[in-house]
Amino acid sequence: MALTGRTALLAALGSLPVGILAPSWTGMLAVNAPLSLAILCDYALAAPVRTLQFTRSGDTTVRLGDGAAVQLTVTNPSRRRLRAHLRDAWPPSSWLAGTEQAASRHTLDVPAGERRRITTFLRPTRRGDRRAERVTVRSYGPLGLAARQGNHHVPWTVRVLPPFTSRKHLPSRLARLRELDGRTSVLTRGEGTEFDSLRAYVPGDDTRSIDWRATARHSAVAVRTWRPERDRHILIVLDTGRTSAGRVGDVPRLDAAMDAALLLTALATRAGDRVDLLAHDRRTRARVHGRSAAEVLSVMVTALAPLEPELVETDARSLSATALASAPRRSLIVLLTGLDAAPVEEGLLPVLPQLTQRHTVLVAAVADPHVEEMAGARGTVDAVYEAAAATQAQAQRRRTAAQLQRRGVVVVDATPDNLAPALADAYLALKAAGRL
Repeated sequence: MALTGRTALLAALGSLPVGILAPSWTGMLAVNAPLSLAILCDYALAAPVRTLQFTRSGDTTVRLGDGAAVQLTVTNPSRRRLRAHLRDAWPPSSWLAGTEQAASRHTLDVPAGERRRITTFLRPTRRGDRRAERVTVRSYGPLGLAARQGNHHVPWTVRVLPPFTSRKHLPSRLARLRELDGRTSVLTRGEGTEFDSLRAYVPGDDTRSIDWRATARHSAVAVRTWRPERDRHILIVLDTGRTSAGRVGDVPRLDAAMDAALLLTALATRAGDRVDLLAHDRRTRARVHGRSAAEVLSVMVTALAPLEPELVETDARSLSATALASAPRRSLIVLLTGLDAAPVEEGLLPVLPQLTQRHTVLVAAVADPHVEEMAGARGTVDAVYEAAAATQAQAQRRRTAAQLQRRGVVVVDATPDNLAPALADAYLALKAAGRL
């Protein structure tokens, strides 16, 4: 049983004159006995909570930053009218800060034998699965003096997908891809390694493209045209170890790496290449393999949504072996990891020859823009020390990148906002050079 504020107010108003005019146990009993009887009657007339029936419907997925609506249908099978307050509890990250109370609490008035539907609007602030907690119902009697209260578990899960903010860069990269593929008019022809067709020679063409056999057959100078490679295999490997948990700005490094992976997937599938995904630290956390171009992006988004960094050191040998097993023939392996000196020198460098021997390897890492700001700071003693530390960190990062490049690895090191377009540009450059 739960008593309301109205009950407390009536008890105070009744006790006040008794306490002033005739303070005695008899006077207190004369006031509280009728109030207690009214409370018991009100409690008895309140609709029971245990027999209520609940069903859910609504959104099951939502992109981070967008809103979701989840409907809760309440059925009152009893013979009494349900007057209630209801709290539909979800994890705190299901709403913006300060909006939880207004969004999760509802007022119900359900006649006997009828049902009502209420809607809870979610606006998640974190990626992953958001599962509904218990539904708490407080059923009031007709006088509003007492209430029955109970909880019900009504399961429902809303998967919060990565926001894919880098999709704004996709149109410009697709335009460059069309230029490489010769679908639009450009001043220089797109390069590639796959033969496309023959055409007549025009002044300005590269003489190295002349097909002398075709020229002899047709008595006219013919040149070969090329197109970028197609149907190549790209394996995106996400390092989900402890370095991916570091926050750069407001998001972990892993989220920035996911955004870059999604842009690369969207671009590569439009280019006719096949894309697979592997998320690994000491074991495989997520895998997308063998999906068609039409479905790989949506499947990848769903697979990445519940992924969280693991606070363990990544096993580079296990990661390399799993990547090689996932790419049995020559592929472009895109490793989204960190450029910290110790993990690279002790973990990645020893196993790198196994990857570069058969595959083209591209390493992409998230740089911290705050380090650049610190490196340029001056004016105070603290700022000078910070600038020295930042400069030393940048120099170490450049040395680590140089070590990878000397072993034939393409390195992309960019801030979270620039990582996705920089990775897409590196992919287009490799495609134009015929290195996939």
